[in-house]
Amino acid sequence: MSKLKVIPEKSLTNNSRIVGLLAQLEKINAEPSESDTARYVTSKILHLAQSQGGGRRVSFLVTKGGSQILLQLLMNASKESPPHEDLMVQIHSILAKIGPKDKKFGVKARINGALNITLNLVKQNLQNHRLVLPCLQLLRVYSANSVNSVSLGKNGVVELMFKIIGPFSKKNSSLIKVALDTLAALLKSKTNARRAVDRGYVQVLLTIYVDWHRHDNRHRNMLIRKGILQSLKSVTNIKLGRKAFIDANGMKILYNTSQLPVIPVTGPVAQLYSLPPEVDDVVDESDDNDDIDVEAENETENEDDLDQNFKNDDIETDINKLKPQQEPGRTIEDLKMYEHLFPELVDDFQDYDLISKEPKPFVFEGKVRGPIVVPTAGEETSGNSGNLRKVVMKENISSKGDEGEKKSTFMDLAKEDIKDNDRTLQQQPGDQNRTISSVHGLNNDIVKALDRITLQNIPSQTAPGFTAEMKKDCSLPLTVLTCAKACPHMATCGNVLFEGRTVQLGKLCCTGVETEDDEDTESNSSVEQASVEVPDGPTLHDPDLYIEIVKNTKSVPEYSEVAYPDYFGHIPPPFKEPILERPYGVQRTKIAQDIERLIHQSDIIDRVVYDLDNPNYTIPEEGDILKFNSKFESGNLRKVIQIRKNEYDLILNSDINSNHYHQWFYFEVSGMRPGVAYRFNIINCEKSNSQFNYGMQPLMYSVQEALNARPWWIRMGTDICYYKNHFSRSSVAAGGQKGKSYYTITFTVNFPHKDDVCYFAYHYPYTYSTLQMHLQKLESAHNPQQIYFRKDVLCETLSGNSCPLVTITAMPESNYYEHICHFRNRPYVFLSARVHPGETNASWVMKGTLEYLMSNNPTAQSLRESYIFKIVPMLNPDGVINGNHRCSLSGEDLNRQWQSPSPDLHPTIYHAKGLLQYLAAVKRLPLVYCDYHGHSRKKNVFMYGCSIKETVWHTNDNATSCDVVEDTGYRTLPKILSHIAPAFCMSSCSFVVEKSKESTARVVVWREIGVQRSYTMESTLCGCDQGKYKGLQIGTRELEEMGAKFCVGLLRLKRLTSPLEYNLPSSLLDFENDLIESSCKVTSPTTYVLDEDEPRFLEEVDYSAESNDELDIELAENVGDYEPSAQEEVLSDSELSRTYLP
Repeated sequence: MSKLKVIPEKSLTNNSRIVGLLAQLEKINAEPSESDTARYVTSKILHLAQSQGGGRRVSFLVTKGGSQILLQLLMNASKESPPHEDLMVQIHSILAKIGPKDKKFGVKARINGALNITLNLVKQNLQNHRLVLPCLQLLRVYSANSVNSVSLGKNGVVELMFKIIGPFSKKNSSLIKVALDTLAALLKSKTNARRAVDRGYVQVLLTIYVDWHRHDNRHRNMLIRKGILQSLKSVTNIKLGRKAFIDANGMKILYNTSQLPVIPVTGPVAQLYSLPPEVDDVVDESDDNDDIDVEAENETENEDDLDQNFKNDDIETDINKLKPQQEPGRTIEDLKMYEHLFPELVDDFQDYDLISKEPKPFVFEGKVRGPIVVPTAGEETSGNSGNLRKVVMKENISSKGDEGEKKSTFMDLAKEDIKDNDRTLQQQPGDQNRTISSVHGLNNDIVKALDRITLQNIPSQTAPGFTAEMKKDCSLPLTVLTCAKACPHMATCGNVLFEGRTVQLGKLCCTGVETEDDEDTESNSSVEQASVEVPDGPTLHDPDLYIEIVKNTKSVPEYSEVAYPDYFGHIPPPFKEPILERPYGVQRTKIAQDIERLIHQSDIIDRVVYDLDNPNYTIPEEGDILKFNSKFESGNLRKVIQIRKNEYDLILNSDINSNHYHQWFYFEVSGMRPGVAYRFNIINCEKSNSQFNYGMQPLMYSVQEALNARPWWIRMGTDICYYKNHFSRSSVAAGGQKGKSYYTITFTVNFPHKDDVCYFAYHYPYTYSTLQMHLQKLESAHNPQQIYFRKDVLCETLSGNSCPLVTITAMPESNYYEHICHFRNRPYVFLSARVHPGETNASWVMKGTLEYLMSNNPTAQSLRESYIFKIVPMLNPDGVINGNHRCSLSGEDLNRQWQSPSPDLHPTIYHAKGLLQYLAAVKRLPLVYCDYHGHSRKKNVFMYGCSIKETVWHTNDNATSCDVVEDTGYRTLPKILSHIAPAFCMSSCSFVVEKSKESTARVVVWREIGVQRSYTMESTLCGCDQGKYKGLQIGTRELEEMGAKFCVGLLRLKRLTSPLEYNLPSSLLDFENDLIESSCKVTSPTTYVLDEDEPRFLEEVDYSAESNDELDIELAENVGDYEPSAQEEVLSDSELSRTYLP
């Protein structure tokens, strides 16, 4: 036997041994020899493939042509009569191993005629289980190719599988398992599925399943039952299969067998139930035709095989394309159209009343207990608590039925009740604690008396400010309500809430955060900051001004109503909202209830209660039916169907001029009863997963709560889950892909008040009219001698709405030449937001940025003196107004149009890019460009940037990445934010450039304009899993804080990048350092390991997409997982300061 030893030297590597063994097989193929020789060589190859590290060896074997050599050996061995059994077992075992590693394996096997060889071996040796098992494993690999699957089906392979599988038996369970896996793969072919239906195999599969389910009491054959279900799933992909399944009573059979039995104490089922609660609710993120199990469960590769490098085809690998190349794109003459939007570059300020400022020691203004510079999530810097909110209601005159009479009666009663109290109010004008009746007693009637605000009948206001004077035509007399118990830990509110026809939410005392014991007393926690009196800033919410702005807002449906939350305004609630813990089995229960609709159809009401598609539709008048509405700005709800008494299916609108992007929702509900659990199912969502599976809750706003001095959106809902449903998407709506399904968001709500008016939203709404209102308030409130503020119109949108452009910086000290030069030479920072309408969190972050830049904070003043800010706070006004999730009116994602925007179809992008091109043309490149976004499938706040070196590093071409020389300054700002912003997570940041993102703002501004620090900043829709806010859902407080912290990060960046030019009082610098250092204590340590948000759900989340909504690209776990060198990791501030500007 010594002459048969091909590799005698033990020192040779495994790869060398494989090469030698393949050479020996080639020689055997060329010169047929004894089967013992071939058997010996194949046994050696099989041993290498099955031993530790076999996965890498199999891949190497494929690269050396091993598939073709072994297929040829199979052909030669089959010519022997009879074939050598041991040799056939070994060859089939090896081919079953290497087949999945070879993309062309199916074609090679078909060309070599191997399909029929394997199939005939099974037919001729059905009782020889030792030989049939590897043959079935190889047939399963063959069937992964659709052409092979059809070919095998024509030769009777489906019928053959049903000869192997059968009723419950303790023998040959492994053989039956592999046969079922093979059958499931074969039935993915529609031809084979039809053949199975024609032969009545659907009924056979159900019978076999029931038998195994009944006898497998100890749950030792769960994989066999799973294989039967996979076969049923494959055959029901066709209409004939579904019909046969229903005719065979399949729904009821599977429903009855899926009910939870008594959980055993030991065994595999007990182990399953002992896992953490989220394991049972795995979301099936795969497409209907993409879940082929190529490897059997008992063939899992060894751990050392898992470290193979993953290749992401979406990562740009062309160095020439990666290198930024400034391309003007437009001529200088063409760009001159933007000169009027940069008056700060030419203005000599001769006509301005400037006050020359002498250097003064740094002092704080206002009553401040401690050194607070940056507002944190505990502060109310927006001034929402200091304004009077007036809600002007439509006069309730109704001549229809009893309802109108009841409303009139209420108004008359209110008049009589109020007359006696008018005197009391006049006699004691300072007594704000006297109540006429309890808030809770009146609110039910108040809400009934309040019709929806409409634009047609709102009287014009004498002034857009906070006047409290009553107009003569107001028929409602004076009423005083007080907040009896707004918050359990606060003093009683005593401000006027209802005066004449005006609802006024006075200074709410509910803006603080309940103090809790905190181990870290030195940190700038929200609890400490909430107790600090913040210097008065501009009050941004003005209901009267909002109404005036809405009148001029142009929408496609021509909205005539205003949603209460947008009118009343929102202040953050004074309590924390933790991420919701999902109870075990909730998704299973919800799906079972959905299945019951098909089994017990007589219990289903199936009545349409809201329908935008039918303009003649009338709302049912029954008292126990909820009433819905979405006919207001940013609203999105298309149709509602009552399924059961307290269960409703909701259908969302697609984006205008598009047939998909169903995700954003914002609608009104009324007519509810307290103490009743209402279930809402939004049934036409498209994403394959959502943070609703990981603790996120929808937002709810209650009008009665707002009247009770609690005007805020709160997280609401229980039994929340997000799962694939049985509604199929058309191939047109699915981008040409067939077999796509919709997904359901389901949640249950118990309303606290009877006949309330409540609103639900995907995230905190922020309308276009709200933005315009905020900008007007900022403009009217700023100090023109201190702050340079301009609000221009960048362009008009397709619908005729203006796209605002804001410029903010500090006024020059005087109109002297030196001061004007210093003013003009400040570097630019360009910010944009809300290109995707459904990402409302981006607007809240932008609000925080704008308020901070316009504040009297000394750090903000220093920031204004350091930069000129050009801000486009809403890039997609039309999409926001019309309730789109992602697109503009052109039906296109504007963040994919930056390479070649059309001035006609994408005007906001065309002109925003034009501004940047103009700055590049006049040699005033922005130091930073950042586009604010929201992310629906990750937690925390993080950034995407652009780096050649990190992109090349991800291509696994280490040699090339070592040759790339690149300034690492693009990492400075994210690293700063990771230290000062509690919600920011450095480990989630990525600086990889992908091909699919070549036309996004981040990449185009980096590549074409030449801005090195070009970022997308993504804010979570859910919450945080690190830092101070770990375990909490994110709110507007935290989002606005992030916008303010971004500003502080820019100030720190200025000091690090140009220390010699940074002229700030030393006390302020020390003060800022104290802030940053104290913030560091509450943030998580910065790492460069990107962990998946929710690994237990096995969802391959797109961590690199700009906002991840329209593409589900499979990425490696380590995307964004760039590991900087030790030298980069330990950079000090002094070293970082030497990073040069582009």
